[in-house]
Amino acid sequence: MMFREGMGLVEEAAAYLDGAGRDEAKELPRTEALAYAAESMRLTTRLMQIASWLLLQRAVNQGELTRSQAASDRHRVKLHQQELASAPDVFQRLPQRLRDLALHSLRLQARIIHLDQLIYAGPEAAPANATPAPSPVQEQLAKLRDAFAQ
Repeated sequence: MMFREGMGLVEEAAAYLDGAGRDEAKELPRTEALAYAAESMRLTTRLMQIASWLLLQRAVNQGELTRSQAASDRHRVKLHQQELASAPDVFQRLPQRLRDLALHSLRLQARIIHLDQLIYAGPEAAPANATPAPSPVQEQLAKLRDAFAQ
């Protein structure tokens, strides 16, 4: 589902930036036109990182790479949290479609960064005194055992 969402967003952004977005950008005053250019470049960079990460995970899921190969420096996609390129007041004056795409990509990027940390963070990432969170499945099984034990 995340793969389809991410790749769909890449296609949607490309179609917009090459079509209606190009026309909308020509209509903007200088300050907004510069902000549009910065936001579209940042959007494109963010989406390429997302697409690369998603394709890497698909390769792992299809057995083309192992999880440890995907985590190696050779294959690893370096994800960086990117913010908007423009000040909030300027961003609000940009075309609605560009703003929607930028905000959607930021939300997806945050989800992917979180997932990446869950998948690839080693034991050294967890605090030494932290106890592992119980699995929801294990919790449900324990509840079932308790219910049937009575």
